[in-house]
Amino acid sequence: MKSFLIALAFLTTTFSQAQDYAKHVNPFIGTGGHGHTFPGVTVPYGMVQLSPDTRIDGSWDGCGGYHYSDNLIYGFSHTHLNGTGVSDYGDIMLMPTVGINTLDSKLYSSKFQHKNEKASAGFYSVHLDKYNIDVRLTTSTRVGFHEYTFNDECQPHIMLDLDHRDKLIGKDYKIINDTTIEIFRQSEAWARNQQIWCRIEFNQPMFFEYYNNSMQNGFIIHPRKGKVKKGEKILVKVSLSPTSYEGAKINSSEIKHWDFEKVKKEAETLWNKELSKIEVTSNDKDKLAIFYTALYHTMMQPNIAQDLDGKYRGRDNQIHQAEGFDYYTVFSLWDTFRAAHPLYTLIDKKRTSDYINTFIKQYEQGGRLPVWELASNETDCMIGYHSVSVIADAMAKGITGFDYEKAFEASKASAMRDVLGLEAYKKNGFISMDDEHESVSKTLEYAYDDWCIAQMAQLLKKQEDYQYFMNRSQNWKNIFDWETGFMRPKKNGGWDKPFDPREVNNNFTEGNSWQYSFFVPQDISGMIEAYGGPEKFEAKLDEMFNSESKTTGREQVDVTGLIGQYAHGNEPSHHMAYLYNYVGKPEKTAAKVNYILNEFYKNTPDGLIGNEDCGQMSAWYVLSSMGIYSVTPGMEKWESNEPLFDSIKIKDENGKNLVDYKKQVVNGKTTNRIFLLGEKLKEQLIQKRSATMSQFDYSQNISENINYNKIIPVPVIQAESKAFKDKLKIELKSQNPKDVIYFMINDKDDYLAKKLFVPFTKPFEIQETSTIEAYVKTNEEQSNTISATFFKKPNNYSINIKSKYNPQYHAGGPEGLLDGILGTENWRKGDWQGYQSQDFEAVVDLQEIKSITEISARFLQDQRSWIVMPTKVDYYISDDNVNFTYFGSVNNTLDPKIEENTILNFTSNETKGKKARYVKVIAKNFGKLPEWHQGFGGDAFIFIDEITIK
Repeated sequence: MKSFLIALAFLTTTFSQAQDYAKHVNPFIGTGGHGHTFPGVTVPYGMVQLSPDTRIDGSWDGCGGYHYSDNLIYGFSHTHLNGTGVSDYGDIMLMPTVGINTLDSKLYSSKFQHKNEKASAGFYSVHLDKYNIDVRLTTSTRVGFHEYTFNDECQPHIMLDLDHRDKLIGKDYKIINDTTIEIFRQSEAWARNQQIWCRIEFNQPMFFEYYNNSMQNGFIIHPRKGKVKKGEKILVKVSLSPTSYEGAKINSSEIKHWDFEKVKKEAETLWNKELSKIEVTSNDKDKLAIFYTALYHTMMQPNIAQDLDGKYRGRDNQIHQAEGFDYYTVFSLWDTFRAAHPLYTLIDKKRTSDYINTFIKQYEQGGRLPVWELASNETDCMIGYHSVSVIADAMAKGITGFDYEKAFEASKASAMRDVLGLEAYKKNGFISMDDEHESVSKTLEYAYDDWCIAQMAQLLKKQEDYQYFMNRSQNWKNIFDWETGFMRPKKNGGWDKPFDPREVNNNFTEGNSWQYSFFVPQDISGMIEAYGGPEKFEAKLDEMFNSESKTTGREQVDVTGLIGQYAHGNEPSHHMAYLYNYVGKPEKTAAKVNYILNEFYKNTPDGLIGNEDCGQMSAWYVLSSMGIYSVTPGMEKWESNEPLFDSIKIKDENGKNLVDYKKQVVNGKTTNRIFLLGEKLKEQLIQKRSATMSQFDYSQNISENINYNKIIPVPVIQAESKAFKDKLKIELKSQNPKDVIYFMINDKDDYLAKKLFVPFTKPFEIQETSTIEAYVKTNEEQSNTISATFFKKPNNYSINIKSKYNPQYHAGGPEGLLDGILGTENWRKGDWQGYQSQDFEAVVDLQEIKSITEISARFLQDQRSWIVMPTKVDYYISDDNVNFTYFGSVNNTLDPKIEENTILNFTSNETKGKKARYVKVIAKNFGKLPEWHQGFGGDAFIFIDEITIK
């Protein structure tokens, strides 16, 4: 890639690679609050992340294994995740102790004090108060190095606990000799089948005593000579492999000696080499610490996942040989496509191509590109297929080293699947609540990903594919409500009601409508136009940033760092401050970005406003503090802003200068900004922007230089409800009143049975269960055809619910329990009513006395989401709604530990029949969640969908 700096002032100075950048790194940043980072040792993109574990319960703030508020260390394990929202890893845990003879973590753990704890790039140390032991840690890429200093003459025992943190599902070991043991560990957590081999070597002869009871598995290791002298050190090397014992043995050759200081120095050298790619200067030591720690955090993953001989475990769980590239793991793509991967395209082109080669191999071995891959497992966490963003961005910037055609094939295949709402998305041009949960977010993110695929197709001269995916990239228009100015969920052809843009619910991914209504990075000019032009778009951004910093609906721990409804603690908001640049208001971008840089990033353990998410939070800081940001990865264009630092130098991995910048002030004003961009856009953007961008033409959109067809948004089919008793009024609307809507009713009417579409002129009524089909037609084009089905209720019953349902899970209100519409196992689509911390009780009025032979109620279980079957359901009947008699009870038969989403009918029969007008249903709540549940101590939900009375 050819990159250029365009600035009003330009200064070149000598660059010294001998500088100590690592000294600025503070690994404790993010270990407090909700940052979820860890303070232990790793080298850039290393296989080993050797760090203390202060959390073994997998709690939210224990995802990285450590939290700064803790004062108890359980041990030091060799794999950790950097700032994720789900817990995993913690493999091969060692803990030095004195006189402990059991693998009970409550007994072998030790208190520690932060004043006796140190961490830097490639080094960690701590004093274990309980045992008077000093622990020092360092590492190479694949080998963790421990040094234990025993400050008293004692008889040490080193715990090797295999049943640590995630669930142990398989194990094996080989005692090679009295200094070496090999271990295999298979575990289940976020990654359902994680396999790791290791070779553990000691610097003196040891006894390896296998320990196993009903609760613990592992080894108690102690010196053959028994006691150690005061001040004596035991050194341990642990080499990891994802493939085999042989791989671990090969990898152990990275450290062939016992010189701890040498390994520590080599780790620091590796960090300085990587951190030297960006040199910033400032008189503020905290700013330097925040910057270089942020850069450090972006380089902690993805992690090398192949042995020294190139062998790796693929997505098919088979061993493969990497040829011509390095194989990696830990791809938090929903997070990192936004800023971390664009940063890598600047400073690490080789690894960028390695990542993409890894993606291609995972496609070949597993049938699709990774979504959130971890240890050769696809977790399917988060949404979209954002591998395509990484690929398109690399191709747009001319990065080579991977097969463009194969990458496109893999991208297209991932987009053409019929899972996670994609089938409805392809057919209708959007995802409805009826199709899939998180429908708004998935529609928007699929549309951006499709634009990325279109850019690949254009580069490869695949015009038909380009037009197809550009068409799909406009699907955001089908969920944009032009009347309210929000991206909104649709249900049964119309807008879901009630609607609160602040509400965090299952229609959005970790957010609300405010936090998703500006996610159209692929068509910003089209989005501005949809909002009514630059002034109205600017006003909408202002409204978001100035709103009350409070969300409604579900409590979402990810939504933090609020400025109005902007949430910097979670990724969907990360590009929004830069959108002011597109309406000629760079001063507003500058103000917002400067506030975020200074208020949400601190040189303290709680210095991250949200969880790190594998480098994304930090990548935002790195780029924004340098005055650049990629609003649209896949486009060879960077947004500019005022840099935070006095001077900035950026080099790629080959030492090539990309940026050399020094701030200059003229007449009290900073006159220069950084533009980093490809040569083909240089002249274009110089012409389009002034130095302050006050004359920026918002309509400029790079993709519009190439012709493609604009879609017509689908119509909206509006009605009061999905089910009705007698008749229902239907109204059709389109975004452009001048367009003609054509519709058809599939019911018993003769003329409509001929499948004729007729123009819509005014609202109409239906009196039978009917399906409405409709599309919008202009002079030249027409929209997708959408449909909505409205159900006439099978009865005229009414219901009085005595309990109070959670407003997040209302199923359309009380009548939703009697409408004859049955929900599916995917309860997030909104068809179930949820009741927490209480029994469910309701009375159904049959309107007249009837003979009753059967009463049934449907319930759902998804124990991972705290939804558990009721313990039993009791039925009662009455003539007067005052005096009730017993009809029958049904006890639960489903094991609450079953993880699969399951629906059960609790049915009570009476063969002779009993006469009554009123039916009472009481479902007993499971109560507090038991100790085996991840939500131990929390209150279970009851989810009910339909009550049927025969």
